[in-house]
Amino acid sequence: MAKSPLGLFAGRILKAKKKRQRWSISVFKRRELGLDKKANPLAGAPQGRAIVLEKVGVEAKQPNSAVRKCVRIQLIKNGKTVTAFLPRDGAMNFIDEHDEVHVEGMGATQGGAMG
Repeated sequence: MAKSPLGLFAGRILKAKKKRQRWSISVFKRRELGLDKKANPLAGAPQGRAIVLEKVGVEAKQPNSAVRKCVRIQLIKNGKTVTAFLPRDGAMNFIDEHDEVHVEGMGATQGGAMG
């Protein structure tokens, strides 16, 4: 690519060049195209309601050995099915199938879990 102009009246050209180059930055592109919101099952909302379909146990990755208590849920707003984490001890005892639950994004980086 050619060098940038350096003159006194080069502002318009520099501004246009910067505008074009921003699309090569992945964070800018994701924000402008709304990709994080499109990929999010809650569609940008902080919380949502859902129906419990089944209780599941998700095994932890190596080197840990644990069964994380989770439930498969179907969101009411758009019908998407996702797995939600149940926090704290004994949370699984309070939830049955076909219950209506309140879910939230847990604020982890890169999307993270729902619970």
